[in-house]
Amino acid sequence: MSYIYESKLASYIEGLIQQKQSSGFKYHTGELHLKRIDTFLVEEFPDADTITYEVAAKWSEARNGESEGYHNSRMSSMKALSTYMLSLGIDAFVPNSFNCKSYRPILYIPTKEEVTALLKEMNLPTSHNTIQKRLTQECKILFLLYFCCGLRLSEGRLLKKQNVNLETGVITILDSKGQKDRLVYLPPDGVDVISDYMSKMNEDLPQTPWMFPGNNPEKPISCSGVEATFNRYWDRISNSENLKKHPTPHCLRHAFVVERLNEWMLNGIDTNKMLPYLSRYLGHTSPDETYYYYHLVDKAFDVIRKKDVTSDNVIPEVLPYEE
Repeated sequence: MSYIYESKLASYIEGLIQQKQSSGFKYHTGELHLKRIDTFLVEEFPDADTITYEVAAKWSEARNGESEGYHNSRMSSMKALSTYMLSLGIDAFVPNSFNCKSYRPILYIPTKEEVTALLKEMNLPTSHNTIQKRLTQECKILFLLYFCCGLRLSEGRLLKKQNVNLETGVITILDSKGQKDRLVYLPPDGVDVISDYMSKMNEDLPQTPWMFPGNNPEKPISCSGVEATFNRYWDRISNSENLKKHPTPHCLRHAFVVERLNEWMLNGIDTNKMLPYLSRYLGHTSPDETYYYYHLVDKAFDVIRKKDVTSDNVIPEVLPYEE
């Protein structure tokens, strides 16, 4: 059985089949799946020159009447193709134990330089409205907490003054996702920034219990308000118009994870030992959730190649998780 392959991965598909057959495998089912992958790529991702998380997630979508066994079989073929491409030195996402049967698009993860540019833009006055100016400065501090402490969107937005201890530099997160409480430690230089912000807030709105009050100081800033502010200032930074994907405030939490892992690997710190601690710090159920974030960015693989030639040892398997 033979097919004509038309996607940009045709040469890799043919190479994988040749390798399997030369090793003594008939590989009929695998070859059939690879042809369907080839057709899928032509139809859904005609410009794809590798297997990305986005490609694997779309391929993994459940089909009407499909058994779990068949689903796993076709996912196994994509895993084999990704592994083969990795062996050739091509960056490819390997869908280990890929059980998500619904498509979840990848969001853009901002770099440290882009976050810095975003915060600088927020220092520039754009409104004479007193409330709008206050909300902008609130969001600036919120974005810092998302990026520097990895808070979830709601954890920062619903934070109360009484749960921020400036003497110890500790933020207490209560009743977060999964009804969990946890402690989050501010970076040393973050304590002074938060202290200045709280002093100004206590002076302007002494009665509000919220760290980030909304238009009505008796209520916290709204989710839509945070997102609108992020979008308004993100669109003003120089690189925004060149990006195909638009980030969200929650992407700053993802960026926190990526920055930590990259820093550890570049400094020779064992990520496998550190991941359980980072996972608990973020409020994740397991390190797999934290690894998932790392698979969302291309620059992660540059660090992996520098520090570890076998990426599976660094990022063994990843499952998609809801936040």
